[in-house]
Amino acid sequence: MGEALWPFALDVYARPGVEAALLALQDGHGQCAPYLIWAIWLAAEGREADDAALADAAELARAWQGAAVAPLRDLRRELKRTGSARLARPREQLRERVKALELEAERMLLQMLEAASPAPSAPPGEALALLNRAVGAWGGGAPPQLLARLAQAQA
Repeated sequence: MGEALWPFALDVYARPGVEAALLALQDGHGQCAPYLIWAIWLAAEGREADDAALADAAELARAWQGAAVAPLRDLRRELKRTGSARLARPREQLRERVKALELEAERMLLQMLEAASPAPSAPPGEALALLNRAVGAWGGGAPPQLLARLAQAQA
């Protein structure tokens, strides 16, 4: 299987308003940005995911977030905090390396989600409806306006 989700994720993330919406959903509402991008991709690709598939993918994403992504993100953020001026340059150098590892961990998550995805079986679907179902499978909540902003990135 090729790697179609990663280039899609990079394209979507670069669209106006998407980064801010994803970070708000991640940091303010406990959502998983790669998982939400995956949901947008499913809709764009006409890959129909039932509630069980969304729940399985959420479980996979939650496990990888806990094992790899979140610890790297926490370390990156800790390294950004101000400290001794003598340590500023080494901290920033290490922070950039950790940031690259965090991005690689997110890429690996997207690869795992793509591998677990249903095959295309329909024309492109409604991203907002799938995002709402994905948030439900993930747990917690998400402001409708943030999900709507993400859904617009499908076009």
